[in-house]
Amino acid sequence: MKKVIWFLTFSLLFSCSSDDSANLELGDEVENETPSNIPNEIGSIPCNNGLAGIYPCNGYHLVAHISLDDFSASEANDIWGWTDAETGKEYAIMGLDNGTVFIDISDAENPMYLGKLPTATTASSWRDVKVYEDFAYVVSEANGHGVQVFDLKRLRNVVGPPQEFTADGRYTGLGNAHNIVINETSGFAYPVGTDRDDEFNGGVHFLDLQNPIVPVLAGGWGLNGYTHDAQVITYNGPDADYQGAEIFVGANEDLVVVVDISDKSAPITLATLPYPNIGYTHQGWFTEDQRFFILGDELDEVRQGFQTRTLIFDMADLENPVLHHTYLGPTNAIDHNGYVLQDEFFLANYTAGVRILDISEIENSVVVETGYFDTYPENDNTQFSGVWSVYPYFESANIVVSDINSGFFIIKKSN
Repeated sequence: MKKVIWFLTFSLLFSCSSDDSANLELGDEVENETPSNIPNEIGSIPCNNGLAGIYPCNGYHLVAHISLDDFSASEANDIWGWTDAETGKEYAIMGLDNGTVFIDISDAENPMYLGKLPTATTASSWRDVKVYEDFAYVVSEANGHGVQVFDLKRLRNVVGPPQEFTADGRYTGLGNAHNIVINETSGFAYPVGTDRDDEFNGGVHFLDLQNPIVPVLAGGWGLNGYTHDAQVITYNGPDADYQGAEIFVGANEDLVVVVDISDKSAPITLATLPYPNIGYTHQGWFTEDQRFFILGDELDEVRQGFQTRTLIFDMADLENPVLHHTYLGPTNAIDHNGYVLQDEFFLANYTAGVRILDISEIENSVVVETGYFDTYPENDNTQFSGVWSVYPYFESANIVVSDINSGFFIIKKSN
């Protein structure tokens, strides 16, 4: 097994913006092991006695796996999904260091790699993709990358896969971006984590998608500096004062920010939320009733030695949110992206894989882990390896997972 000892400053490159590295302290070391001899599994492997083949599991089985070698890539990063409303087919969209791949998962046990959209400029460990209607929007930390636009309807008629695709559009009003957020209700895209010296201080750019292939800048916001990740919703939660407003909740490195961005020319900051033992405020997601916001801090496990820590804010009053509850997971692994589906929270937990949390009793400060699938069987150490992200929103209940070291996985809840 190839084994490398990385300084923590360099380890962070697997997960955060290059701007984030200033938060780390020189001299700290993290062991980063790349799993060896992981097979390219195609076909379902049940979870029996805590294992699906070589992968630790609880309540979830392996449906399929495609390795990085099959994508001609060295690292994977973000993942998202698209369902073709015309055909009903489901597709996974996964970021790589050198581009973005599109995978037909309508036959989930035999996923078909359709092709790759190469990076717009250079390779980068950071790439993010989201979908609006039938279009994918891709950003990267690569210099000068901008926002690639890809018409997903092209996936209906791919001949001789895998193909090398070209973009259908490209927005170049920004260079690099760490992430992109889309509010499908309003039809706006929100690149975040851009250059700290740009007109919005590395905050958020407002892109109107009325013409999906030609995004148009409609403003931005950056009063609280660099935004690493965010969620934007059309609000219908418990705060009567903001019904129908477009609300931006940003993870801004050392605090959470809540901003009313309904008027793109005049955003209004509603609240800023510090919290105890901040490491690096990373990413969060609302519960479906928009009452609670579930937040991950990416460096608290590294700096404070917590087991996986998830912070839950009560957002019943958007101008006065409060920390409601803190959940600690069973391992020392670092948390990354997390998404809510009904009463479950799907957490990408790096070396501990995907963890599934029951949040049905979140109001009573009760959060319980009910299952997991660990694509990084080597260990559950506090290091930046393993699962980057998870997408749980397909009607088929197939869940797609991106693993930095091992590529693409489909998992599903066991019967």
